[in-house]
Amino acid sequence: MIKPLLSAIALTVTLMPAVSVAGPATDALASCVADNTTGKDRKDLAKWVFVAMSAHPEIKPLSKASDAVKESLDKNLANIATKLITESCRTEAHLAFSTEGEKSFEFAFNALGRLAMQELTTNPAVAASFSNYVKYLDRAKFEAAFSGK
Repeated sequence: MIKPLLSAIALTVTLMPAVSVAGPATDALASCVADNTTGKDRKDLAKWVFVAMSAHPEIKPLSKASDAVKESLDKNLANIATKLITESCRTEAHLAFSTEGEKSFEFAFNALGRLAMQELTTNPAVAASFSNYVKYLDRAKFEAAFSGK
């Protein structure tokens, strides 16, 4: 029982698409998880996602995160998940898992991941970085595509 539960958490934190329909127990768990994390927790989650994604061979050269940093982020995320599921949201987690299954954890942690990304992208430097590519768009091609020519 615990292995599928932990796998569901690990998979979801990678920002997989959300479960399309959540039941009331899952909604309660997602709310509890969001309500019981701090901005620091969410930034730590975002750091973990960034470093985990940097394991991809095409992304790896862009990250200088050491094995020690990766291990520290893994441990920190494990502590956050453990606290949320076994303490802060224990009742909600138990009910969601027993009535709606593993998908409830995927949904709750996916919602937390989206919240973490939302917090990061509201930073002015991050927002500017996300829109920096626009200066390289071929505006003439866009105008032609939308003018029907």
